[in-house]
Parts: sequence; structure tokens; C-alpha cells
Amino acid sequence: MRKTVSLLLLLMLLTLCAWGGAAAEGGDAQALDAPQPGALDRIIKSGVLRVGTAGDYQPMSYLDPETGTYVGFDAELAEDLAKALHVRLEYVGTSWPTLIADTLAGRFDLAICGITITDARREQALMSVGYLGNGKTVLCRAEDADRFTSLAAIDRPEVRVMENPGGLNEKFARENLPHATLIIHDVNQEIPGLVAAGEADVMITEIMEAGFYVGQDSRLAAPLIFEPFTRGQLGVLMPRGSEDLLRFVDKFLEDEKASGRIDALAEKYIYRYIRQEEALEPAA
Repeated sequence: MRKTVSLLLLLMLLTLCAWGGAAAEGGDAQALDAPQPGALDRIIKSGVLRVGTAGDYQPMSYLDPETGTYVGFDAELAEDLAKALHVRLEYVGTSWPTLIADTLAGRFDLAICGITITDARREQALMSVGYLGNGKTVLCRAEDADRFTSLAAIDRPEVRVMENPGGLNEKFARENLPHATLIIHDVNQEIPGLVAAGEADVMITEIMEAGFYVGQDSRLAAPLIFEPFTRGQLGVLMPRGSEDLLRFVDKFLEDEKASGRIDALAEKYIYRYIRQEEALEPAA
């Protein structure tokens, strides 16, 4: 009898242990399956929006060496976004060659610095709706304005084309100007001055940057600013897994357009230099 009771107690103990183990494993599984906080929630809880920027692109996002602050169209747009999220804005430096790698590595929450929406970027990361039209065009010396009015006129061995490394300007030059002499210069904002000084003949750049520098330096011209080689849209770049943040940014950008804020920024940073609004229309 004692053996029977002891055996029954042992069986009950083993059963309870088995149940306890299964419950613990179930609890662990539930903890692993629990939804992780989204990018938007994480930003709001941290109180900080980390914005990646190359800081070398006038008039979009430029790090002013004298003040140590970022200025430009996209700099103000980033400030608007941080305010909409009720968080503090924190800039994280990146570069055009490392932009995608830095985005995928999560070095920042999103990047806003004159980034063109492309299929290649969308294959690797997330991009918002477009908020501003752009296109590739020519920046050259004013005396050469009648000379460089087509890709064929530029695509000659004697024509020196200067570009910053790693961005779409270099890619465009390599693909469309194989016979021109390509010069790679690390500091993007120095290139217009070098063209004006005769160190290079042409810079392929976006129409907003070309218009800005023409307005700053009378030695420069942008003969094809109204007829760019390409047309595209600027967008906000962010890593995959940030779909909740993407939805917020898309809605934010639509609200900025509807309120007239995009138009006001374009007038302040772009139209005032191009001086003709039809040169660059804000994204519809």
C-alpha cells in the first residue's frame, strides 16, 4: 500500500513538472512572438529623431562651417517633421557613397538631404512619396553656356566633368558621358567654384543646385536648367522595418504640400535663385 501511494505521488509530481515546463516554454514562445516596438514608437519614446544627411548639398541640406548648423530646404523640412513628432532633432553625418549602407545599418531613423527616389534605392530600403521635382542638368562657366547644350557636346575627351563620389551625379556621368574626362572631387560644395575657376568645364547636378550656384556666382551658367536630362522626385529614405514611420512621413509630406509649406520652402531656397518658377515645380 505504501508503495502504491508513493508511486502515485511520484507520478503526480512528474506530471506537475511537465505542465510547469510546458507553461514556461509557452511563455517564452509568447515573449518571442510578442510584437516589437515599431520605429515610430521608438522615436516617440526616445524623444529624438535621428536624421541622416551628407550636409554638402546647397540649397537642400548644408552644414554651415561658420555656425555648425544645417541650413536649407531639407533642413527646415526635417525640423518640421521633428515638431510634428514632438521630438528633438538630431543630425547624423553620412556621405553619398555610404548613404544606403548607413541607412540599412540603422545609423539614423531616416535621411533627408536631396535624395532622389530610384528603383535601386527602393529595392534596398523604404522611400517616401515624392515631395519636390528635380532633374539632372549642366552647370558650367557663363562663357561656355552656348557650348554645352547637349550630352553629345559634353561627351568629348577634352571636356572635363567634375563630380563628387558615390552619388547619382557620378553615376549619370559615367553612364552618359563615357568619352569625357571625369574628375572625382570629394567635396561637393567646392565643385561649382572649381568650375568657375576653370579647374573643370562641367558639373552634372540637379537643377536646384545648379540654380542656387548660378545665383551665387555670375561666372556660372546653367544653360539647360529648363530642359534637364532627367526628371524625378526627391524623397525621404529609411530602413526596411520602418513601415509605421513611412506611413507617418507620407502623411506629413502630404500635409506640408496641402498647407503650402513646400511651396514656401521652394520659393525661399530655390525659386529666388532660379528666378523663374516654371523651372522647377513642386511635386503634385
